[in-house]
Amino acid sequence: MMRKDMLARLLSQAATEGSDLVTLRAVVEEASELGANRVLLRMGLDDPDAREDLSELRELLGAWRDAKKSAWKAVIDWTVRAALALLLIGLAVRMGAWELLK
Repeated sequence: MMRKDMLARLLSQAATEGSDLVTLRAVVEEASELGANRVLLRMGLDDPDAREDLSELRELLGAWRDAKKSAWKAVIDWTVRAALALLLIGLAVRMGAWELLK
């Protein structure tokens, strides 16, 4: 509640004494801090373990991206191999190698 009080005092000061650049900067800073804390509270990230939780989530996201990239690479590799195998089989059949197998 200290931040809300500070913001209220700064706004009151700006209204009564006029708002110079220092007062305006202080108002913006306090309002930003208050808004950031409110967002963190609503997201459930206001506890001391939040930094560690976010770090773990980033690691998990990085691992997911690596796995996804590896999976796509494997799919492409297998698709290319299958296409080449079909091409070789087609060439073998066209050249009459199929008759040699019978």
